[in-house]
Amino acid sequence: MLRPSPAPAPALRSVLAALGSPTAVREPRTPALRAAQGPLSPEHPLPVHVLGVTGAPGLAPRTRLAGWRFLIRNGDRAIAAADTMLTPDGWAFAHFFEGPYVSATERALLQAEALPATYRPRLLSVPELYMLTLWLQADPEADGTTVAPAAADLMVPLAPAPPGIAAHRPYQVSDLLPVLSTRLAPPPLLGSPAPA
Repeated sequence: MLRPSPAPAPALRSVLAALGSPTAVREPRTPALRAAQGPLSPEHPLPVHVLGVTGAPGLAPRTRLAGWRFLIRNGDRAIAAADTMLTPDGWAFAHFFEGPYVSATERALLQAEALPATYRPRLLSVPELYMLTLWLQADPEADGTTVAPAAADLMVPLAPAPPGIAAHRPYQVSDLLPVLSTRLAPPPLLGSPAPA
């Protein structure tokens, strides 16, 4: 079961304004949004956190809140997504996009809804690996200021996932984060002695 966090009201208002007035945003709508018939509605708001590269072996990776993402529904399915970002003036619309992560997010949310425990859904982006996961926080009372995934949390990599990581499979944080940390570790300097 999922217990989503409520999106900041200014973030939702900025997406509604962008949907309601295509000329109010700098970039054009996506092809799916331009071709859509009927009403468009922003749903399933998810905070988007970015996993930071720590460079310090043995330390838990930290995250930072980068924005909020809304799936844009037309009829019975999500056809695009809208991202918002925090600016000095508050939450503002960033851009619309479409692609495989839209349907993958919708699929992962349906999977997570069927889990027996209650989770607070978030998205965790790992830009260096071109990876996005549905981060299921086991503490349903978490307020979004969490800086690192907890041991009881689950991660569901979205398709397409990096090679060697199965998409749409729930991983325990303790199983997936070490893999990510290893892949994110800086390569050894040329001429450095090999580790013993």
